[in-house]
Amino acid sequence: GTLYMQFRDRTEIVKEGEIIVVPKGVEHCPATKDDEEVLVMLFEKQSTAHTGNVMDARTQTQYPKI
Repeated sequence: GTLYMQFRDRTEIVKEGEIIVVPKGVEHCPATKDDEEVLVMLFEKQSTAHTGNVMDARTQTQYPKI
């Protein structure tokens, strides 16, 4: 699918097979259109809080070694 990475000043369109690097500290919001399914692979430091300061059922605290 197509990912729309929204930044404060622009939206980058990321198509299947492409990559995007979001620099540390840059605000961003990934989105799709029309409920399109998009699969992504994230590479982050293990210490990155993927749900921010929110703790809910999706919050992971144990990670497998890969």
